[in-house]
Amino acid sequence: MPYLITSTILFLLALIIIYWVHSQYHLDIVVTINEPPQQAPLVSICIPARNEENNIRKCVEAALGQDYPNIEVIVLDDRSTDATLTQLAEIASRDSRLIPINGSDLPVGWAGKPHALFQASAVARGEWLCFVDADTFLEPQAISSVYAKALETEADLFTVMTRQILGSFWEKVVMPLVMTALSVGFSPRKVNDPSRRDAVANGQFIFIKRSIYDLIGGHEKVKDQIVEDKAISEQVKWNGHRLVVADGMQVVSTRMYTSLATMWEGWTKNIYLGLRDHPAMLLLGAFGATLALIAALFLPAWPLLGLNWYLKGGEWMALVVIVESIFVWGYLIYMRMKVASKMRISKWYALTTPLGAGVFASMMLTSAWKVLSGQGVTWRGRNYRPK
Repeated sequence: MPYLITSTILFLLALIIIYWVHSQYHLDIVVTINEPPQQAPLVSICIPARNEENNIRKCVEAALGQDYPNIEVIVLDDRSTDATLTQLAEIASRDSRLIPINGSDLPVGWAGKPHALFQASAVARGEWLCFVDADTFLEPQAISSVYAKALETEADLFTVMTRQILGSFWEKVVMPLVMTALSVGFSPRKVNDPSRRDAVANGQFIFIKRSIYDLIGGHEKVKDQIVEDKAISEQVKWNGHRLVVADGMQVVSTRMYTSLATMWEGWTKNIYLGLRDHPAMLLLGAFGATLALIAALFLPAWPLLGLNWYLKGGEWMALVVIVESIFVWGYLIYMRMKVASKMRISKWYALTTPLGAGVFASMMLTSAWKVLSGQGVTWRGRNYRPK
């Protein structure tokens, strides 16, 4: 009987947690395809690039391929040591709308990306600034569609969640779980509510009025912030301006990582930066990661434990445990299949959920340890340590 009671309690808790985790993604504002406007103020697309030879051509050519009639594209080469600058020079020789800039050395007190975008924005002439990461790719209608939705929502800063391009096996196993975790970490409805202080932006794509950008002090105001996108969004919203986060998957896509190694390095860094200055989040993250790791190990074993009990004479109580475990598995796989479908990968990757949860939990715990131990992280040749 104690085994049955324990199983039933876990059964109910699992159903509640699975439902809650998968019901937090509330992107009510959706960017849909829109025609170019008749009156089109200049939009400056600003792209920071540091050793991006594998992405920069596709990113820049997509930016230059917009149907929006009035753009300039500014790429800040942040001291790259690969072929990034060579590719930019070749593209610029064919299209005068591209303005490549050689970035200066990183000054004391500045983080890398804020400094890169600060330099790019200093050259930009547009009424709107569009900050785009080098691993992010715009559909031809992206700027026209975002501009229309920004006007419709009266946004001063408009940011979108992008469609994630998943190529390798490990991307398809881990990234859907990471994106689900991020949806739990922030509420778009709260961010879009002007009466609340919740603020977040996706640095892969930020569309902001130049007048507002200057008014809040631009990237110089957040020069020491590694998570500069969130810091900029806070400056906008906390100073009484309109912040909007939307679903932009129809018009913007991103290929963040291409292998388990790069994904481990990137997400360990991102999680570390998110945890290092927030002790409460550090404890919560470590606790959540531990639970995820336990769940990843226990879920596959649950029905097997019930079967083993039945074979040893557990009778109807063992059968109940087996049914409960299979129901939880079925519900979890159903919800993960919905996520996989939304992320445009095979629904069969839902079956890899325990494996993905184990990897993600390991990244969380590794990041927490790096904070506690003071090791810090290295990203693109720069070291970041706890303050």
